[in-house]
Amino acid sequence: MSLSVAIHKRLGSFSLDVQFEASDAPLALFGASGCGKSVTLKCIAGILRPDEGRIVLDGRVLFDSAAGIDLPPQQRHVGYLFQQYALFPNMTVRQNIACAVRSKDRREAFVADLLRRFRLEDTASLRPRQLSGGQQQRTALARILASEPSAILLDEPFSALDSYLRSQLEVELSQLLADFRGPLLWVSHDRGEVLRNCPAICVMEQGYSQPVTTADALMRHPATEAAARLSGCENFSDAVADGQQVSLSQWGITLPALRPISGRCRAGIRARSLYSVPAGTPYAFSCTVIRVMPDAFYQTLLLRPDHAPEGALLRMVHPAGADIPVPGSRMTAAVNPEDILLFDF
Repeated sequence: MSLSVAIHKRLGSFSLDVQFEASDAPLALFGASGCGKSVTLKCIAGILRPDEGRIVLDGRVLFDSAAGIDLPPQQRHVGYLFQQYALFPNMTVRQNIACAVRSKDRREAFVADLLRRFRLEDTASLRPRQLSGGQQQRTALARILASEPSAILLDEPFSALDSYLRSQLEVELSQLLADFRGPLLWVSHDRGEVLRNCPAICVMEQGYSQPVTTADALMRHPATEAAARLSGCENFSDAVADGQQVSLSQWGITLPALRPISGRCRAGIRARSLYSVPAGTPYAFSCTVIRVMPDAFYQTLLLRPDHAPEGALLRMVHPAGADIPVPGSRMTAAVNPEDILLFDF
């Protein structure tokens, strides 16, 4: 099965312009809050109507502005897991699931099977307010699968949960969806969540989608500065490259570069790509440690290269337990050429 989306919609001053295709592998719509991820899901589900474009699911046209096609939500066969689950508060778990089953003849048996598969048999007679967050999520997902959808849309599925419960349910949700065969869109702004669950990623920025990439490519070779920021890159600078080296004006340093790009550009360096080296190492640069910020498993050092303007700092990750420099101390840092990210303006 496949899902093809190419739509445009304007909401006040916000403009959505997205284009991507998804198949059986989970696809993440990955971006900061307000970039249009949830709006995209609502357009696919039929909750919002795009101004123009086309949406095709498994050969069925759900929306086509040119042809005047706009199927209502109940005809789209799309399962939508809302952030707050949207369970019917006056119905029991069993009733919430049963109301989604299309065939009356097999409703009882189908619901019984879903209650068993989602470990909800003991809570079948309870109402949503009597359930834990995890039980509510399983009920909502069971209701989605009861409708036998051709595609599933997950809208920030863990946003309503605390961090401990979120980590537990993430594994559980992934296991429950492992047997689903169809397009699955997973909306998130959490990098770790996306990398753990979605082999394909579509980065979104300010309403615009970027080409679908893999998780590995996003981390190793992000196509844009926005993608690099979402992938966890912390250090950025205006730069000038000549194909062999790149001058980083933000920090007053020049480093070797592998990417064949020339002229003005932008550069990014991950905090984890910087490392301490002995003085005199080629292409290394001397710094002053300005601040040390401790974390559970590592320390973040804020460094000012010798020729950097006041306040132009580099973030560097330093292993916890190792000899931690103190503020005001001197150190020499380096980065491998392949770890310098370069982006066209």
